[in-house]
Amino acid sequence: MLFHTTVRRELARSFGATLVVILTIVLTMMLIRTLGLAAGGSVAPQDVVLLLGYTALGHLPTMLALSLFIAVVATLGRMYRDSEMAIWFASGVGLSRFVRPVLQMSWPVLLVIGLLVLLVWPWGNRMSAELRERYQQRSDLSRVAPGVFQVSRDGNRVFFVERDGDNDSSRARNVFVLSNEPERESVVSAHGGHIENTEQHRVLVLEDGQRNDTDRSTGELTLSRFETYRLVVDEHQARTAQERSPKTLPTLELMREPGPRMLAELAWRFGLLLGAANLLLLGIGLSATNPRRASNWNLLFALLGFVVYYNLINLTQAWVSSGRLGLAGALLGLHGAALVLALTLLRWREQGAAARQLRLFGGRA
Repeated sequence: MLFHTTVRRELARSFGATLVVILTIVLTMMLIRTLGLAAGGSVAPQDVVLLLGYTALGHLPTMLALSLFIAVVATLGRMYRDSEMAIWFASGVGLSRFVRPVLQMSWPVLLVIGLLVLLVWPWGNRMSAELRERYQQRSDLSRVAPGVFQVSRDGNRVFFVERDGDNDSSRARNVFVLSNEPERESVVSAHGGHIENTEQHRVLVLEDGQRNDTDRSTGELTLSRFETYRLVVDEHQARTAQERSPKTLPTLELMREPGPRMLAELAWRFGLLLGAANLLLLGIGLSATNPRRASNWNLLFALLGFVVYYNLINLTQAWVSSGRLGLAGALLGLHGAALVLALTLLRWREQGAAARQLRLFGGRA
């Protein structure tokens, strides 16, 4: 049918253009944030692009849902402003008839959103956490660059090393370590050093060097020489399965462990998918505008509605996590109410359009 084909084509064009714009803006912001994390020593510089990809995959469902919503509101709003809607209404096509072509165009995107939320979202979070944890678990010595002063994660030590000729990152030569403690300041220099791992600590073993200590209270200086000096540079922080974030757990595993935090994560995942579907119906009702007014207030109100809806999804997640709501109550309460609101708005818009057409033709008669 010409009607369905026209609407689907217009929606697809608007969706593609909107998605490109949103992706460009969001990826730019994510890149700046990821570069800031790399500059701050939270992630490895060589993992910036990989971490950016994982982060983008995690936010892609929200971007797809927003792009669909804007495409529906913008496309139908343009049809109102160009009086195309008046032509369709005069031809006997009601506003509810737009639901079918909108869903026909949107169902593949909704399917992708579901797959991303239920499968890719936890995988991307898990991979991002592993990248950060792997980098954070590296010793302070292995994270410094040869010939560059580097501050440790806790900010209490400054390292300077020169690597050995081989590729063993655990060994270095000409090591310099400045340690700041509340009672004293220590400067340790050694001709060489290497890392040893124990069950609870990572130990920097320095060889053939000296240590200068300054007592901050008395100003007393102490010089000592050593053949071997052991310095704890990091502690292992092993995570158990119970300490893993629900964001990194697969959906099936969340269902098998119905704790409050697990149910809250399920409420967010299913809520994101249900919200994307409800926003399509809301977009049809919110797209109505007066063709005599060259304004985009309907798009502004639609974006405000999107922000409110997704903040409510996050709010219900917090309520489920605290035990104030159950999973079924959260999903039915929020998304059921949103569905009823969308259908009511759609019905009200359709009755208003029918009344205007009746007045128009009645006046001409």
